[in-house]
Amino acid sequence: MHHPSAPPGAQAPHDKDYLRRLLAERNQAPGDAAGIDTAIEQAFVRNVAILVLDMCGFSRITQSHGIIHFLAMIHQMEQAARPAIRGNGGEIIKQEADNLFAIFNTPGQALEAALDTLRALQAMNSVLPPERILNVSAGIGFGPTLVIAQQDLFGPEMNCACKLGEDIAGANEILLTEAAHAGLPPDRYICDSTSCQISGMDLHAHRFGHCLFERPLNSPLPGATSLR
Repeated sequence: MHHPSAPPGAQAPHDKDYLRRLLAERNQAPGDAAGIDTAIEQAFVRNVAILVLDMCGFSRITQSHGIIHFLAMIHQMEQAARPAIRGNGGEIIKQEADNLFAIFNTPGQALEAALDTLRALQAMNSVLPPERILNVSAGIGFGPTLVIAQQDLFGPEMNCACKLGEDIAGANEILLTEAAHAGLPPDRYICDSTSCQISGMDLHAHRFGHCLFERPLNSPLPGATSLR
């Protein structure tokens, strides 16, 4: 069966309209599901590290200072996170409320971006009044993920990274899935194993502890390449 053509001028189709057309065809022709699944995988699935950043204290801050105050804090968090992500070879996929989602070629790049974000926020916090202190939590996953360019991410590691970053990690804490931890360069980071149960699933993870090397600001890992 002929599948929908790629968007005009696209080298590799990966926009949401193309995915919708393929999914519609899959629903209409279930007998060709395997072929359509292959087309979707070829167009959208990439092996990436996923970084999910979540601002802490939404309910407390909005109750005491209002939503506009919190929106201004989100903007300030983005000012710290975006240069850290791009400086470590990452690509920002989307921003939803107080969450930021980015992808990288390697878990090491994602971890470095999270660490640079925390360092930038620490510098900001040193001159901010108490009611504007910025704290984030981070979750990192790694594996085959369906990536819709600058729009969305889907996959098991995306799901786990979200749960780690949004629901489990505390302020200024970085949690990695087992796959992300296994993909880190050896002998560069110390992480502690941890486990929890959420949404009926046992989730094994690793909590970042410290680096075994000096970290210059926004310095990519040796040999790391950018997604762009």
